[in-house]
Amino acid sequence: QLQLVDSGGGLVQPGGSLTLSCAASGDPLNYAIGWFRQAPGKEREWVACIKYSSGSTNYADSVKGRFTISRDKVKKTISLQMNNLKPEDTGSYYCAARLYYCMSRNVGYDVWGQGTQVTVSS
Repeated sequence: QLQLVDSGGGLVQPGGSLTLSCAASGDPLNYAIGWFRQAPGKEREWVACIKYSSGSTNYADSVKGRFTISRDKVKKTISLQMNNLKPEDTGSYYCAARLYYCMSRNVGYDVWGQGTQVTVSS
């Protein structure tokens, strides 16, 4: 059974960079892995997704051009490289898996990491 553990959050200044990592145990081959974030008092927001087998990616408009999602098939990790961070990127970030295809809504994502906090502040 697939399990996910995410890590890599921290405090960073506006304009800075951070890389989040999602480690998979089990076989992620038939899954799409997404990253979500949730700010205090707000709904969980889809950020990006990668289809594990093909490597095809999708991004929310709010992060397009700043964030890059990728996967390492040998290490079974999914990374989210975040550049030019803004205060509005602050929140708890979660990786999550759903079968087969990416979806830009929280539908069908039934395996979740525990979350990692990202704070963008000067």
